[in-house]
Amino acid sequence: MQKSFLPITKEEMYAQGIQQLDFVYVIGDAYVDHPSFGHAIISRVLQSHGYTVGILAQPDWKDDASFAALGEPRLAFLVSAGNMDSMVNHYSVSKRRRKTDAYTPGGVMGKRPDYATVTYCNRIRKRFKKTPIIIGGMEASLRRLAHYDYWSDTVKRSILLDSGADLISYGMGERGIVEIADALDAGIAIRDLTFVRGTVYKTRDRDSIYDAVELPSFEETRSDKRAYARSFYTQYCNTDPISGKRLFETYDGTMYVVQNPASEPLSEREMDAVYALPYMRTYHPSYEEAGGVPAVEEVKFSLVSSRGCFGGCNFCALTFHQGRILQTRSHESIVCEAQKLIWEPDFKGYIHDVGGPTANFRSPSCKKQLTQGVCTSRQCLFPSPCKNVEVDHTDYLSLLKKLRELPNVKKVFIRSGIRYDYLMQDPDPTFLEELCRHHVSGQLKVAPEHISNAVLEKMGKPSAKVYQRFVTAYQKINEALGKKQYLVPYLMSSHPGSTLKEAVELAEFLRDMGYMPEQVQDFYPTPSTISTCMYYTGMDPRTMQPVYTAVNPHEKAMQRALIQYRNPKNYELVREALQKAGREDLIGFDKKCLIRPRKGEAPKKQAVEARKRKKKTIRNIHAKKKTGR
Repeated sequence: MQKSFLPITKEEMYAQGIQQLDFVYVIGDAYVDHPSFGHAIISRVLQSHGYTVGILAQPDWKDDASFAALGEPRLAFLVSAGNMDSMVNHYSVSKRRRKTDAYTPGGVMGKRPDYATVTYCNRIRKRFKKTPIIIGGMEASLRRLAHYDYWSDTVKRSILLDSGADLISYGMGERGIVEIADALDAGIAIRDLTFVRGTVYKTRDRDSIYDAVELPSFEETRSDKRAYARSFYTQYCNTDPISGKRLFETYDGTMYVVQNPASEPLSEREMDAVYALPYMRTYHPSYEEAGGVPAVEEVKFSLVSSRGCFGGCNFCALTFHQGRILQTRSHESIVCEAQKLIWEPDFKGYIHDVGGPTANFRSPSCKKQLTQGVCTSRQCLFPSPCKNVEVDHTDYLSLLKKLRELPNVKKVFIRSGIRYDYLMQDPDPTFLEELCRHHVSGQLKVAPEHISNAVLEKMGKPSAKVYQRFVTAYQKINEALGKKQYLVPYLMSSHPGSTLKEAVELAEFLRDMGYMPEQVQDFYPTPSTISTCMYYTGMDPRTMQPVYTAVNPHEKAMQRALIQYRNPKNYELVREALQKAGREDLIGFDKKCLIRPRKGEAPKKQAVEARKRKKKTIRNIHAKKKTGR
């Protein structure tokens, strides 16, 4: 049977012999039939189980009729905002409207509404009163229970209630969507689908909820930040498919939103089967005239080797979406996909990435996870690696070697990021040597995020000394190989825990490195992360202790400017930040200073005296060392 795109019009439906679709999938992205896009995976999985699926991509949300373009589905509407939360897609952290949308033909902005999942569902329900609606994807997954919404600066209800949908399929939904489809096909009403793992449902019958942990009510979490923090951390500790409990929260004392435990992870064979489905691996040809879909370029020559991440960064939502248990594909599956890529007409010899959320994770962090689930009381790598963590890069090295040896392949890059703290736990230096020898093209991007241990602790990242050890090891190996290759560190400003003092500390670190980043990521409070909970509540949900958080836009701008203190546009912000931090000693002509005084302005007397005291202290230390005292 010849491969083809799923239908996006009634004409394409009829051409494929379909009179009525089983499912209509409404998405905020353009239709890209590639396994890096959630809608493609879910649609192809359903198709492989005998169901017909049509794609309604970026419908006109101002026109109810556009949601009937493929007719009423036999079983249900599936709705997703797309690969990203629609608000992150639309707005920068400063809440300015972005100019382009990589998931839209031609990169055009404005083809989907704000809070797309809610808007799409409301339009569908207006036209189709009884048809089941199931929502999924990042936006629905991370808003499945009461959550802080940065853009409105409010605590919002579960997206299940605001959208009017019947069910949320959260996380990676291959198992759940087939179970839902089979149940609907068997005639089970959508309201009775309360038993599917990886789903969230609503009910007015309190007695029907069993073996569940009750969260603070929505009204309590909205009015009391301590209650919000408690609720969030309970959710965070119950994301594991093995140890996680059923949770529920109450609305107005009459409505209950119930989260079932997460879906069980896919086996290697199941992962292989998902990636072997007949994807067209590109965007629908109807987008060609508009210039195609830019997001395809990022993934076209990349390979997904794993899902899940036990890294546990507090600003990352992966724990809520993919979970902490690693799921991997076999070498045979990945090599088979690579063998398709290398014969593409525009393949230039470079595989852009082989990885997942963290490239060098290829197995669960310890054997215990597969039978008992992940630990709720501690992270695998933070604050230091657990004694049970098994570090082994052998499998990943073997995979990379197989890919390098394929015909037409000049280089295999690793762009999805490595965890250097995990790497530094490996007593065998082979992976770092192979990484530098074969998989870096002049620069390796890593994510220390900050250099102050006070901030790193709130980020869930390793201490600064671990990064320094990695830098030394990386430089030493490159010197031995005769290569000039550099590290490009990702850094974040204004994360909870960072005052101007810590921001200045980071600026001094960059000064000493001689590195000035071109881009800086200001902390973005996206739904369902520990860091966002800290940002909103002002407390660490793990300890319930207060956390300083920069919420004032001007202070955030100062922290960001300090990281790029050499940029003349940032001069006034940097100067103000140094004055507020009591660090005017860094304004002057000394090589340790960040900026110079204004023209004609002498350094402040106290700053000069501070530098003299500092130099005197350093001389005294050297003198003591010489005398052995």
